[in-house]
Amino acid sequence: FLRLVNGHSLCSGRVEVNLKKTWTSVCDSDFDWQDAEVVCRDLDCGAPAVIHRRAHFGQGQGAVGAKQFQCRGQESKLQHCPTAARSKQRCSQSRAVSLTCTGYTGFRLANGSDSCSGRVELQWFFKDWGTVCDLYWDLTDARALCQQLGCGEAVAAPGQARFGQGSGPVWADVFECQGNESRLSHCAVSSWGRAGCSHGQDAGVICSDSNMTRDSPGAGKKRMRTVLITSVLFYL
Repeated sequence: FLRLVNGHSLCSGRVEVNLKKTWTSVCDSDFDWQDAEVVCRDLDCGAPAVIHRRAHFGQGQGAVGAKQFQCRGQESKLQHCPTAARSKQRCSQSRAVSLTCTGYTGFRLANGSDSCSGRVELQWFFKDWGTVCDLYWDLTDARALCQQLGCGEAVAAPGQARFGQGSGPVWADVFECQGNESRLSHCAVSSWGRAGCSHGQDAGVICSDSNMTRDSPGAGKKRMRTVLITSVLFYL
């Protein structure tokens, strides 16, 4: 009934719904914050991060759907939302709405010398915490995470479980940060679940605000900084 098409990952793309056995786009003027919350939740993709307007991920095929969703934001599935016929205002594929969901809803560094260094751990949809595979993790990705945690710039992105092996799942997602993101959750993601990594390959981060980068009386204290995402939404 619902999918995101032509995006950077399973949790981003043009919003399409299956109406009468035909996939149709949704007009951006009919799509709001509550609708975005439900779409991300329905797809197990966390909370909405960005609503993209004007066919950001390309135009779909055929006519834009005539149905307008009127979600309240609490529904578990988009098809549970009330609907109404769209107004007589015409809408073309150039106005197809797209969406990027966070997928991950929690970010933290664990088992480091302080809150700005440690093993990278991410929480999936407010549930399981897991680690990140070091296979494609690099300094650009680490920079986005340091920025998100308020820890300055990235100094190092060590792998091979430098900060000890974690527990739970090892997320095999590949973050494709470009270097200008202020949050890891804003980076494109690809290769979801394709790589087979063990906790011996847990990725780590050392940020510039960490005691590990300078002599400090506070060095050696192990703390953990956690950032939880609720529903941060940006309109582009």
